[in-house]
Amino acid sequence: MSAAPLLQVEDLKTHFFLGTARPFGSGRRLLKAVDGVSFSIGAGEVLSLVGESGCGKSTVGRTLTRLETASGGTARLDGREILSLSQAEFRPLRREIQMIFQDPFASLNPRLTIEQTLAEPLRIHGLAQTRTEARALIAETLQLVGLDPKVMERYPHEFSGGQRQRIGIARVMILKPRLVIADEAVSALDVSIQAQVLNLIKDLQRDSGVSMLFISHDLGVVRHISDRVAVMYLGRIVEIGTRADIFDRPSHPYTRLLLSSIPRIVPGRKRVEDLGEPANAASPPSGCAFHPRCKFATDICRTTQPPAHAVDTGHLSACHHIEALQKDLA
Repeated sequence: MSAAPLLQVEDLKTHFFLGTARPFGSGRRLLKAVDGVSFSIGAGEVLSLVGESGCGKSTVGRTLTRLETASGGTARLDGREILSLSQAEFRPLRREIQMIFQDPFASLNPRLTIEQTLAEPLRIHGLAQTRTEARALIAETLQLVGLDPKVMERYPHEFSGGQRQRIGIARVMILKPRLVIADEAVSALDVSIQAQVLNLIKDLQRDSGVSMLFISHDLGVVRHISDRVAVMYLGRIVEIGTRADIFDRPSHPYTRLLLSSIPRIVPGRKRVEDLGEPANAASPPSGCAFHPRCKFATDICRTTQPPAHAVDTGHLSACHHIEALQKDLA
């Protein structure tokens, strides 16, 4: 019998009101940024969440860290439901669920030294009783992320983007969390240093055994770091499976479109025609939201939202025409 997952998310929903539907109307449009997302992450596992900009993947991460308020669904960390907790009840769990943000320039307080930045979470969670003890932990963690402990006296503006992101990673890892949510953690960095920071994250994850939700639009990055991959489109997961399932045996037209749009990922794979732009998330199409861009679409796709079908063990695809797609891929 397999062990229970560290994180179990069921039917997660995060909706936002966008104001009036008309200039002088009384109704408010509802943006379903996340609309019924379910997945699990095992201990020590990396699940990547991928999709185009605006699909809702970052909102999933922000909802799980309580930076956004869930509209529905459940999220259980080691069996304990966390979305229904009050802020006071959730505060002790913030040590266990940490987030690496996309922009290393915005995520550090420019008025605090690196020592002050890294000492703050230690103080909040009572992990160091004296400054000497805190400085020892900070020095150890800075070395862990590839920085000289002497930098703790400096301010964020004295560092490059890659160094700042290493500091942001240190701020997360100093708490020894159980789950790290990395939201586009390397996308804001120069291409020349993305690989260095990505390898650092991968090494830290492997050595510490921490579980990770890795959010990215870059399939090259995702293929490098993931155990499993979930593909999102307009607020929903349309396919989920192992790294090999997604990259070698994609079973949803949108997954195929993402893969074929980046030729360097799968050399030789035939290109998939893109029949349009993503729909407006505030007024998504009926049925399968991807049907206006899909060559396999039929009447059922336009009227009925497809459930998640099992393609193989642990490999699910929300498509009415999986068999037709697999024949086309062969």
